[in-house]
Amino acid sequence: MRKLILKMSISLDGFVAGPNGETDWMIRSMSDEGKAWIVEALGNVGLLAVGSRTFQAMATYWPRSTDVLAPPMNQIPKAVFSRTGTNIEVATTRALEDARARALPESKPDPQALEGWRSARIVTGDLFDAITRLKQEPGKDIVAFGGVELAQNLASLGVIDEYRLVVHPVAVGKGLPLFSRLTAPVDLELVELKAFKTGTVAHVYRARPTSRAA
Repeated sequence: MRKLILKMSISLDGFVAGPNGETDWMIRSMSDEGKAWIVEALGNVGLLAVGSRTFQAMATYWPRSTDVLAPPMNQIPKAVFSRTGTNIEVATTRALEDARARALPESKPDPQALEGWRSARIVTGDLFDAITRLKQEPGKDIVAFGGVELAQNLASLGVIDEYRLVVHPVAVGKGLPLFSRLTAPVDLELVELKAFKTGTVAHVYRARPTSRAA
């Protein structure tokens, strides 16, 4: 059975976003070596799991990006988690229209990269059952990138096998915590720790089998 890995950036005081979903504080401490670490990890990934809002934001950005992370983000198959179902063609079209409305750089999205987002799978229904089915499929591991609500729900269900948390050297003060929906403590085993020059520190934790949240 393949693993479910959660990759999230998090503040020093435990928030994954500001009160209104702000994530601009992450940008100041991003680094090339940190991105290289993520690219290496994505080489072992067979599916990206994202929430519907995060999907639209990513579909706006990655097909037109020249960032080192763009190739794996565009090429790896996607699964979009949505309560009501998401029309991928409509979602990607709206995302591109939104980019134009906000006067984002006019570099045209790469057609092949965009197709990687338009071919995303839609996942609805019970989240625990859906994740269980995806884990049972053959292939490389699954990485969940968010958004916040999806990450919180996955953590509360105890279905995450590995946490890859990049801690940024900033205290947000208030915002959206990752573990706010837990109903019981989750014991984790630290398996990797890597510090980067900008002050971010990657923590990789493996969930202990006996610590699944109720």
